[in-house]
Amino acid sequence: MIDSGNQTTLYTVRAAVERCANALADQGFTIAFAESATAGFVAYLFSLTEKSGNVLKGGVVCYDAGVKETLLGVSPARINRFTAESAEVSAAIAEGLSSLVPATLHVGITGLTKPGGSESPLKPVGTIFTVIRSPRKTISDCHVFSGTETEIIAAAASNMCSLIEQHITSVK
Repeated sequence: MIDSGNQTTLYTVRAAVERCANALADQGFTIAFAESATAGFVAYLFSLTEKSGNVLKGGVVCYDAGVKETLLGVSPARINRFTAESAEVSAAIAEGLSSLVPATLHVGITGLTKPGGSESPLKPVGTIFTVIRSPRKTISDCHVFSGTETEIIAAAASNMCSLIEQHITSVK
């Protein structure tokens, strides 16, 4: 059940995604997602935008490490060394996605939205790793969000939109 606080959070993130989709469309850019922590939520939100047909190419939900390995080509050694929730694996899933889905931008998102993963004092629950790849530039971001699982995922989506808009501005 989504409470009223989470509804406000979802409304805010939908507005951020709408702005981001418009910015992508204005530049003629397309986007694809490899989502672990957000489990398809970001692609879903993009599908709801007015510009979805212009910008959204597709996505892969790679919540399980086995999907990261078999579908996106992430080496088990990389996952063992850095964990499935890491900047290194986010970069690898974005790279693997680029060979599956043609798009201007490829986004990889991993992280910890609830206890039970690879959390530690240096990587607490709420840590989200986002990598955005384009032919000209790669952005890597690590951010620690607080709140419920829904709030962390929504904050990760909003942050990703800000990163994309910054990226678009920097490559104009």
